[in-house]
Amino acid sequence: MIDFRYHLVSIIAVFLALTVGLVLGTTMLQDPLLDTLQDETAELRGQTEDLRAERDVADRVNAGADELADAAAGDLLEDRLRGLDVVLVQAPGADADTAASLEDRVKEAGGSVSGRIEVRSEFVDPSNTAFVDELALQVSADPASLEGVGTYEKAGTEIGRALARSSERDGDGEDREEGGRNGGHDPAAALETFVEGGLISVHGEPAGGTDAVVVVAPSSAEQAGREDREAENTVLASFSSALHDRVEGLVLAGDVPSSRGDGMLARARASEAGFATVDMAGRPMGDIVAVLALAEDVDGDGAAYGVGEGVRGFMPDPLPEPRASASPSPSPSPDTDEARRAARGEE
Repeated sequence: MIDFRYHLVSIIAVFLALTVGLVLGTTMLQDPLLDTLQDETAELRGQTEDLRAERDVADRVNAGADELADAAAGDLLEDRLRGLDVVLVQAPGADADTAASLEDRVKEAGGSVSGRIEVRSEFVDPSNTAFVDELALQVSADPASLEGVGTYEKAGTEIGRALARSSERDGDGEDREEGGRNGGHDPAAALETFVEGGLISVHGEPAGGTDAVVVVAPSSAEQAGREDREAENTVLASFSSALHDRVEGLVLAGDVPSSRGDGMLARARASEAGFATVDMAGRPMGDIVAVLALAEDVDGDGAAYGVGEGVRGFMPDPLPEPRASASPSPSPSPDTDEARRAARGEE
């Protein structure tokens, strides 16, 4: 039988082994281990310093690029939107400073900004879907034409119809002329209906005279961590697409993160939206590219620009041509008047 002395010897052996291990670990192995850790720490510290230096250089390069963009903006944008009436549409969570900067660039390109529409969070609230649908049908001059169309496509169609000039595009892209107030449709009253419903806010007088629209996407920082982000951005992309069907041109402008994952630009690009998108808004170079992309889209060739996935390039290439101003009709000279009277047999 195993007696107590066996157990005692076993326990002593275990503790002796631990003691020997501790002695070896703190003497023979201590120096090599510490040297290895110190070498690795020094290497990591060096890599950190290199990365910090690269970041500082990148920051200086970006700052210089923004300065260069500001300096060249006049030449790049001159007359690209000349004679066009533009409306800014701010999605819920859009950065107000970005919207203001884009407005300034539109004016620098010769366009005029007749108003701004703020889409409220209530507009994209899932609990208000039926209400949004009801209002869209209520303001429509032809509700039957909206059958089978999604709620936010209906809303985008009707808000776009209220914004667009009386000569607007059909769904197939062909122009059509409507008499009176869009064929009896009151644009200002239609917008006011959505305002009274608490779905949008309207600043200025954008109804009935819009040629192009700049949609400012939600800031990625504003939407960070929200569970409803994907659904919200999907309906906003559908809304923007319907707007584009009613006006000559549209650009969706957002920050770089909004072009990834569930961001609004990512959702619009995934659906192969027919309007222009730019993922660098909020920086001078990005705002300039957004205006150039809008000018290109007015001519019917909207594309994705910036640094995100699936873009055609950083900016339109070649640049859209400046828009020519409307030449005034020359006043007829006396000789011309006499020739016309003679042709008609008048004295």
